[in-house]
Amino acid sequence: MNDSRKTHELVQKAYGDIARKQSSCCGPGPSCCGKSQPYTVPDHPVPEAELGLSCGNPLAFGYVNQGDVVLDLGSGAGKDVFLAAQKVGEAGRAIGVDMTPEMLELARKNAVKFFVNTGLANVEFRQGHIERLPVEDASVDLVISNCVINLSPDKPQVFREVYRALKSGGRMIVSDIVLNRPLSEASRTDAALYAACIAGALPRDQYLGAIRQAGFGKVQVLSDQAYKSSNACGDPAVSGSAGALEGAAASITVLAVKR
Repeated sequence: MNDSRKTHELVQKAYGDIARKQSSCCGPGPSCCGKSQPYTVPDHPVPEAELGLSCGNPLAFGYVNQGDVVLDLGSGAGKDVFLAAQKVGEAGRAIGVDMTPEMLELARKNAVKFFVNTGLANVEFRQGHIERLPVEDASVDLVISNCVINLSPDKPQVFREVYRALKSGGRMIVSDIVLNRPLSEASRTDAALYAACIAGALPRDQYLGAIRQAGFGKVQVLSDQAYKSSNACGDPAVSGSAGALEGAAASITVLAVKR
């Protein structure tokens, strides 16, 4: 998993397949990213954007304002982008970045539905890697991400890019998977577990340390939920290792502020 190109190809293939099926590997049930039930929005403006891939709700903590520019890393079918767009209103903008063409195609189709349902034309989807964000320096008020950064082969670089993109005083709120204890060698090298958000996750202290080292202040864990074997959601690759993963990982949501 150390080769960045191969890691990107692995993740892109896995999530391209999900986009083509327009459902997660877990179907309508639990998320593959560690929650017993994926976070869902009953009145979401585009229900089709829900693919069951969430491991948290970075928009639930009140840090998004009218007129903000919000950037979503690994935006998938657009679920959180559309929610952010509603919160920032006509004066704001919500931008999604994803590297998978199939996801971008799906998100842009959903953007048409979003406009029809809300009248808002303040969303945009850009292709790119989260290690090299396709945005200008100091151009974003809030960066969000939902169970994506753990899939990156260079997580510290992602946080450095987020810091670059944020305005002074800008916020980052990300939901992600971290490890509470080391995984076995077999689990760490399992491609399916990597795509399922587990094998590539960093130890908790290392993850939070990488955020601080990028320059952020006020690094705060807003929510913390342990991974349980019941989260394996019937996927053969994950459920086969479920016992070994019990208690090893957690879904956390972290707030950090650019100084």
